[in-house]
Amino acid sequence: MAASSAAAQAAPEQDWAGLARYREANAALRAPAAGERRVVFYGNSITEGFAPHFAELFPGKPYVGRGISGQTTPQLLVRFRQDVVALRPAAVVILAGTNDIAGNTGPSTLAMIEDNLASMAEIARANGIRVVLASVLPVFDYPWKRGLEPAPKIVALNAWVRDYAARHGHVYLDWHSAMADARQGLRAELGGDGVHPNAAGYRLMAPLAEAALAAALRAP
Repeated sequence: MAASSAAAQAAPEQDWAGLARYREANAALRAPAAGERRVVFYGNSITEGFAPHFAELFPGKPYVGRGISGQTTPQLLVRFRQDVVALRPAAVVILAGTNDIAGNTGPSTLAMIEDNLASMAEIARANGIRVVLASVLPVFDYPWKRGLEPAPKIVALNAWVRDYAARHGHVYLDWHSAMADARQGLRAELGGDGVHPNAAGYRLMAPLAEAALAAALRAP
């Protein structure tokens, strides 16, 4: 097998950040047309699951999904230039942090998550991309890693995200408040496993995203 072909088909464990996942789709994506305000939705499985609903929930909008299931903020930071900056969007919606709290790529403190989110926002701003920082969705318990008590950690992370967005002129997208139950978990009617939204969950999320994007795109 030729070396280039072998590299293209590298095993998943050799592509820790998922750089190959959207490589072909990115190459096939045309540059934004004059006046087009492309938006990249960037994140983990929740974003990945959102993308198939875009045509229904955001008809006619040039919205692009670049979510990868299971990813943590260090992985997202590694592929940010390839899967966001290179697509030349007007804005990016960043949703990340829950898998860090779950420990998907090892132990992670809130400060580590915050540093990675700040770095992504800084890269976006340096490239003229408006930033929408989304709250982490509510979770009472992770079905794949029970007993971590993520709910208060998510609330604390979201408080930091809200404050960071306000201090740096970004837009905070508060999905958490609209989706949380009395335990600060995901409302049962919005998702079956307590983590991932179902169709009803995404229908709730869509207008909130639109409002946040409208604010980001009209900002001076």
